[in-house]
Amino acid sequence: MADVDRPQIDTTKPSIARVYDAFVGGKDNFEVDRQVLRQIQQIAPEAIEVGRLCRAWLIRVVRFMAGGAEIDQFLDLGSGLPTAENTHQAAQRLNAEAKVVYVDNDPSVAAHGRALLEENEYTHFAMGDLRDPAAILSDPMVTKHLDLSRPVGLIQCNTLHHVTDGEDPNRIMQAYVDALAPGSYVAISHLFNPDDGSAHAELAVASQARFNEMMGSCYYRRREEIAAMFRGLEMIEPGLTYLFDWWPDGPLLRRPSAEAHNLLGGVARKP
Repeated sequence: MADVDRPQIDTTKPSIARVYDAFVGGKDNFEVDRQVLRQIQQIAPEAIEVGRLCRAWLIRVVRFMAGGAEIDQFLDLGSGLPTAENTHQAAQRLNAEAKVVYVDNDPSVAAHGRALLEENEYTHFAMGDLRDPAAILSDPMVTKHLDLSRPVGLIQCNTLHHVTDGEDPNRIMQAYVDALAPGSYVAISHLFNPDDGSAHAELAVASQARFNEMMGSCYYRRREEIAAMFRGLEMIEPGLTYLFDWWPDGPLLRRPSAEAHNLLGGVARKP
């Protein structure tokens, strides 16, 4: 008997989660999603490299939180489809009992991700929309497995640039930050428009237009707009920077692509 409570997957329209899966070389995507990737590659040929850059940044961030920062519970918002390397794997290599709750509102993530993630007793999945902090923070999966009276690692990896200005990403982030215990860490990566007339700015404008033609919500924001999402937090060095400059695993052996200059990321601590 079918589970009527589970949302159905629409394979006729691109999904943000499945498009990102295509960007990082995953297999849980459909032709309609790969069409978006190919369209973006027409103006940003290194798009796949950038997808992998984002995933590598996420893993470095989680290693920092689970390691030196000694965070043992994580809330990964808009987590997307599981790939070869995920938040729970990175955290649990350093602390086998680190708890991770993934949250996403995409039916594809629920269908493909829940079974895989819940094979691990410390890893869980909640269906929810990150734009509704009150609902996320009161979700039974979150309240059961995370102790919000203790420090948490909150992750917004490539999520907030899909939130419109009218939906107010700063308000959304402030609601999450207000709910976190002192000593918690927040990680955000976001598409970036330097807005300086440069080739990087032109690429941001062109990519935003192409994304919005196909998917409806993708916004490259200025540095000060992204920095405002960390309001009330203490930035960890090197601050808000290109992903490839945030504590790389080693020296950069080749010049980062133009597309890599259209993403900023940072980690901050709640005092």
